[in-house]
Amino acid sequence: MNVPLSTDPAMSRQHQRSFMLFWCARVSTMLAFQMQGVAVGWQIYALTNSAWNLGLVGLAQFLPMFVLTLAVGQAADRYDRRNIARCCQVVEAAAAGILAWGTVSGWQSSHSILLIMFIVGTARAFEGPTMHALLPGLVPPALIPRAAALSASAMQTASILGPALGGFLYALNATTVYALACALFLTASLFLAALTTTRSATGGEHVTLTSVFAGIAFIRSRPEILGAISLDLFAVLLGGATALLPIYARDILLTGSWGLGLLRSAPAVGALAMSVFLARHPLSRRVGRTMFAAVTVFGMATILFGISTSFPLSLLSLTILGASDVISVVIRHSLVQIETPDAMRGRVSAVNSLFIGTSNQLGEFESGATAALFGTVPAVLIGGIGTIMVVVIAMRLFPQLAAKDSLSGPEG
Repeated sequence: MNVPLSTDPAMSRQHQRSFMLFWCARVSTMLAFQMQGVAVGWQIYALTNSAWNLGLVGLAQFLPMFVLTLAVGQAADRYDRRNIARCCQVVEAAAAGILAWGTVSGWQSSHSILLIMFIVGTARAFEGPTMHALLPGLVPPALIPRAAALSASAMQTASILGPALGGFLYALNATTVYALACALFLTASLFLAALTTTRSATGGEHVTLTSVFAGIAFIRSRPEILGAISLDLFAVLLGGATALLPIYARDILLTGSWGLGLLRSAPAVGALAMSVFLARHPLSRRVGRTMFAAVTVFGMATILFGISTSFPLSLLSLTILGASDVISVVIRHSLVQIETPDAMRGRVSAVNSLFIGTSNQLGEFESGATAALFGTVPAVLIGGIGTIMVVVIAMRLFPQLAAKDSLSGPEG
């Protein structure tokens, strides 16, 4: 396998090998998580017929992230990031194995699924920030924006294949989906075991209140980073309709689990195409205004999906949604990694991941709760309109982000 980064003259052979192993680990992990997500969503909706319970799946994954954020940042900055991520993937593999066992044994219930997803959320609370903080130790500083785009492409590649594969396999046997996810989580752990990084563990640093809250203080001192993270948080919190896709697939678009798999894959199709484009043609000018424009398109695509009763049109709107979303993801991730000193990357990435988790997992809960109150279609429309309103407000609150011209910055 070859990616554009591996041909760059700034990349040594060791950098190339480590980045490729990292990229494959990202693909394996996200592939497993997306397959599992389709199976969990369809299974819990089949058990309860409740939009509220679909939202609870997101809440169960968000709560441990919210509680553990500060501890996660300390761990990622004090200990070997590879080992932390590997342990998390083993826990996720065990959770997938339990889901398979519960399904084949017939004792699976909505309560057991929510408990298992809480465990998954705990593991992902540590894994996400650690993986983000690990990347800058694998490539030269000048290549971080391109590496961030390629890392995003890994996520989106898996987000295309995972839901589609999970949906088709679920139609045959739900146990198979969970068993395959278990194997992929373990494979990702093996990929990480084989890579090398320029950073070693720094466990000797004393833990103080100042060091614990250093990530929050750093982000507050950088208005452009705070603005990028806040914009992404509120946009996806309001505009994310992923939790409601089982309802759209079964009750509005009248497809089966295969349709749900394709709907969940559609945003990743657009995101992957945009990620590859950004990897080959990195953003160089007017990145702040580009981010605001991308989030506006995200909101408009959400509205289009909400009112659509056509399966092809729904797929198209979700594809546009994914393409616009990845632009803001690459800009935000690059800003965080380039402007953060390596010794603080774990803590800053933990706070960043809390914002991401809030927008994704808590956004799923918000969508489920809103749909339970107002109905599925009104909930999606409210989210899309709210996203556009957030852009207007954020442009006034964070002029430093709007004025941000390039992604260049100090390497700490």
